Amino acid sequence: MRLFILAGEPSGDRIGAALVTALRQRTVIELTGIGGPALGEAGLESIFPMHDLSVMGYTDVLARLPLLLWRLNQTVAAIRRTRPDIVVLIDAQEFSYRVGRAVRRFALGLPILLYVAPTVWGWKPERAGMIAPIFTEVLAVFPFEPAAMARLGGPPTSYVGHPAIGRLGAAPAPGREADLLALLPGSRPGEVRRHLPMLIETAALLRADMPELRFVLPTLPMLEPMVRAAAKTRGLDVAIVTGRGEAEAAMRRAMMAVAAMGTVTLELAAAGTPMVAFYVADRIQPRLYDRIRPRFVSLPNILLDRPVVEELLFRAPDAIRLAKGALRLLRDPDARQAQRRAFAEIRQLMAQGLPDAPRVDAADRVLALTRRLA
Repeated sequence: MRLFILAGEPSGDRIGAALVTALRQRTVIELTGIGGPALGEAGLESIFPMHDLSVMGYTDVLARLPLLLWRLNQTVAAIRRTRPDIVVLIDAQEFSYRVGRAVRRFALGLPILLYVAPTVWGWKPERAGMIAPIFTEVLAVFPFEPAAMARLGGPPTSYVGHPAIGRLGAAPAPGREADLLALLPGSRPGEVRRHLPMLIETAALLRADMPELRFVLPTLPMLEPMVRAAAKTRGLDVAIVTGRGEAEAAMRRAMMAVAAMGTVTLELAAAGTPMVAFYVADRIQPRLYDRIRPRFVSLPNILLDRPVVEELLFRAPDAIRLAKGALRLLRDPDARQAQRRAFAEIRQLMAQGLPDAPRVDAADRVLALTRRLA
């Protein structure tokens, strides 16, 4: 099977690597596409660096628009040249949509899968209909998404689970370190630039109140210089870890975390680690938020449809407010235990799916579509 795969950010890279590994157990693959270190370990020689696509928010996209357009043309040309049996585009929603739309113009019968559904249930319901003519199927990582996509007129959608649940949820529980707090500023460069100074100042405020606290900050290798320089400039003593195994171990050892909203909040839930979730918006994001006013923004709260994790949303950085939120959780063992119980619900829900959307295997869906549409 000739597979073209694209991942635009670290979480998608890990999802893609898990998919490729599962597919190799069932068939022989000729692999081309774009990915990061995880897909590289799975045998992908990326056409260009994945981090070129790692943008978040309208401001970041506009700043890198010429590069993104160049990479879009490269990606479409590579698909035309390699003539894959199936294309799997993982998250990177705006980029994946444009790749899929361009490829569909010259490859009407080619199976094109979108792995990770767009948030049509929260932000852009009209997008479901927009992607219906483009994607053969959507592989959703949340169990409520197939019903939402069907209700909104989107493509056929299957629930395939999220790798973080199986990977972190099944690992042996380590001993929690009562004085260790994980700091998670995000995985995209734009997010880290907005979040890191506030997060480091927050840590300093927390240590002033609780001198025994220690901090660990998992990040990506490409972001380590930025993170290390910021911590040194502000005089924060923090353990910075970059390997995926080290990062996951740190999240599972920590007594709690202060985490930027995103996939990492689900990973923390899988690890059973209580958290305060935060996000600093770019200049344009508040307009969209004000128009839609979602009930919840963090993944644990969305999944259980109730306020499990405190959400702190900022239009401008506010370390004092973030530190107060973290202290509330640090000083309330009952609240941390309540989060752990809720996270156990999430793990069960994600492992099984819903009656109308039971969990299916992603590799099986890829193989089924390749054979049916060959």
